[in-house]
Amino acid sequence: MTQAATLSSTGFDLTPPTEPERERLEGDLTAEEARVLLHHGTEAPFCGGLLGEKSPGVYGCRLCGLPLFKHETKFESGTGWPSFYAPFDEDHVKAVRDTSYGMVRIETRCARCDSHQGHVFPDGPAPTRLRYCINSVSLQFVKAGDPLPDPLHRGDRIP
Repeated sequence: MTQAATLSSTGFDLTPPTEPERERLEGDLTAEEARVLLHHGTEAPFCGGLLGEKSPGVYGCRLCGLPLFKHETKFESGTGWPSFYAPFDEDHVKAVRDTSYGMVRIETRCARCDSHQGHVFPDGPAPTRLRYCINSVSLQFVKAGDPLPDPLHRGDRIP
């Protein structure tokens, strides 16, 4: 029996990848991407490839391609990581309590594949006052007008 698709409010299939799909997706990662996405690592500040990206488009999960943030919500936080004040769709980003390193933080993960993206903090700009602090290697940028990557073959596209 197949699992019924769970759809986000913007129509994306949030059903987790099957084990064979996950193995295929993980096999395409670099060592650094795997360290961050799969093992909850953090890239060094001010070195990520998407930190200075200012083009119109969408930032999606590097592992499964799910859109996570719109370029309109990106802002310069001065922290050294790409920062956003709101997700593409609230359903696309999962919040998980993180007590590692003697701190209490909220980790952000992709709601579809559960890959580590970064953390969210309550010190961002209006209107949300949130700062999603995301690792560049956790994301892939898709310029406006370009098709979304669809590594799970689910027909992902911007509505």
